Amino acid sequence: MKIDLTDDQALVLSDWLDRVMHRREFSAVVDDRAVWSPLLRISGSLETQLSSILDASYGEQLEAARRRLIGELGDFGEPPSGRSS
Repeated sequence: MKIDLTDDQALVLSDWLDRVMHRREFSAVVDDRAVWSPLLRISGSLETQLSSILDASYGEQLEAARRRLIGELGDFGEPPSGRSS
């Protein structure tokens, strides 16, 4: 199996996984212990392939990647507005 991600997608996903994988709330969502195997594989693979993780400008690169990806999404994932249909 091969999954292709852009550099921006890989950077943002790696950061998110690093922040949430070891939280109690996230562990509660993973209701199948076997799912940890691919999650750990994906996380580890991203960490070893992303040289920007060790870069001094990592935070800036991450924020720029987030902005670009959010821009590509348009309205997808936005909370519904208060307007009625």
